[in-house]
Amino acid sequence: MRNAASNAQVQREAARPAAITDIQRIGQHIARLGIAGIPRNYELLYEAIIGQNAALAQDIAALGGSPRQQALDELGLKYRLVGHCGLVGNASQAETGKILQDAAERLSESLGQKHAFVRAAEAVLRSISDNPSQSLSSFMGEMEFLSTSLGELLNGETSLEVKLRSDIERLEALERGVAAAQSASATDKLTGLPNRIALNKTMLDLYESDDGAAGNALIMVDIDDFKALNARYGTQAGSRLLKKLADLFRKSIKKHDFVARTDGDEFTFLFTNVGMQEAMAIAERLRSSVEDNIVFAATDTVAATKLTISLGIALSADATTASQLQANARIALHAAQSNRRQPVQAFGR
Repeated sequence: MRNAASNAQVQREAARPAAITDIQRIGQHIARLGIAGIPRNYELLYEAIIGQNAALAQDIAALGGSPRQQALDELGLKYRLVGHCGLVGNASQAETGKILQDAAERLSESLGQKHAFVRAAEAVLRSISDNPSQSLSSFMGEMEFLSTSLGELLNGETSLEVKLRSDIERLEALERGVAAAQSASATDKLTGLPNRIALNKTMLDLYESDDGAAGNALIMVDIDDFKALNARYGTQAGSRLLKKLADLFRKSIKKHDFVARTDGDEFTFLFTNVGMQEAMAIAERLRSSVEDNIVFAATDTVAATKLTISLGIALSADATTASQLQANARIALHAAQSNRRQPVQAFGR
């Protein structure tokens, strides 16, 4: 009987539909809306649905069924989504090229007007030189022609100045837009911290600097059991936790140090002018600070859950490239995650 009951339970579990994943949910919405299944559209729908961005969801709904890709891309740019920021550069490059081409054509036209005036002036001078006894009325006619040519030239110069000033303002606006897009692409939308793109650039700059990368420590931090906590309390509670953690980490660094959110529940620190002993002490302070200050989604009916983290440390002195330094830190992080009794681990130690 016990085996029969167990088999029945197994059959019920097998018959129960599997939980739908976030990607599957996004895929269903993409199919329902009739839009292309390209990465930036997945990002757009993910932000609206999984990220619970109500304003973006309303904007998407307002487009109706089978919206144009251009309209979707405009929303991605409006909300500064990372996958859409590259579109700003492409569009700005095309518009910049058109502005410069138009300016070149106007400058060429202005140069033609100058040459025409010079030829007119030379013709008048030759006429006066060849016929010094010409009548006053004839001379005045020559001067009137020259004055008209000069007036056309001055009007053209004034118009050119106005148009060029407008072109400069448009180019400056494009530059500001590109700068804003670049900043957005290097910033984590949820926490406001730099993201992986920003970390990679910072590390590349570090290794390419004249002083070299020696004397720096990279510390990777991962929240223990975050997926389980997120599933238990919901994504909104998880997002609030990540924001609190980001605020705590932001206050934990000095002016020349760096912290980024590099994955869903992963943060990475880059500390300057520290050795292994100092890096270990910093990591322990971070771990203690999180455990002492962050409580996950406590409610009236559910006991508060103390948050714990695992940390992996790597020194720049042990890595010849930025990617190797990150790989070393990740190895140390995996070692810490696999041994909860020693949540702080250092590469090569």
